[in-house]
Amino acid sequence: MLKYSKAFSGFSVDDTAKARAFYADVLGLDVSDVPEMQGLLNLNITGSTPILIYTKPNHTPATFTILNFPVDDVEKTVDELSARGVKFEIYNQENFKTNEKGLFLDGGPKIAWFKDPAGNFLSVIEK
Repeated sequence: MLKYSKAFSGFSVDDTAKARAFYADVLGLDVSDVPEMQGLLNLNITGSTPILIYTKPNHTPATFTILNFPVDDVEKTVDELSARGVKFEIYNQENFKTNEKGLFLDGGPKIAWFKDPAGNFLSVIEK
């Protein structure tokens, strides 16, 4: 029934102006207005349907990773994003540790997590 439906994803933020600045200016992504829905944004990711960004009263940040960005070189990407002001999460749990840059290197693909201005978790992950 939904096999050919072009599903899309969305997530909430507390301020779409801050979200636009972060996703467009800091991450370098294509962000556009949704003309028929004032105040909503589309995050236009290559090879994907647009991802809807909307303001939600009493926004609560996601406690899980809402977007993973596959990259060729995660260490280089972490350095580049850090230079643009992105703060990567540092974990120091018994079975889950990142290095001083926020890179998880202990099994599986290299990955690093960070938050958008609304507190939602994002990651860069090595292809």
